[in-house]
Amino acid sequence: MPPGICLNLFGTFWARDTSWIDKYVVNHERIHTAQQRELLFVPFYILYVLEWLVRLVQERNLHRAYMRISFEREAYTHGNDLSYLAGRRHYAWRRWLRNGKC
Repeated sequence: MPPGICLNLFGTFWARDTSWIDKYVVNHERIHTAQQRELLFVPFYILYVLEWLVRLVQERNLHRAYMRISFEREAYTHGNDLSYLAGRRHYAWRRWLRNGKC
């Protein structure tokens, strides 16, 4: 795993270099954990990969495709709001799925 990447597997965070991880990165990953839980984990990963593939065809760019995934858009939009999870509605990521533009 390259430095500067954090992977969230079943609510457990994995990173090679943790020096860059702060409370906002942790919050971003906690948003992903909430998404995973509401989809019962495995379907989350299936939907994530399927949406990434669709976005990759649309964007023809790995990074832009990643940034357009609805799960990532919710997490990046609210990652700096440390109180977001307290009032987050279930399936909030769907808002970005329906609204495909950044």
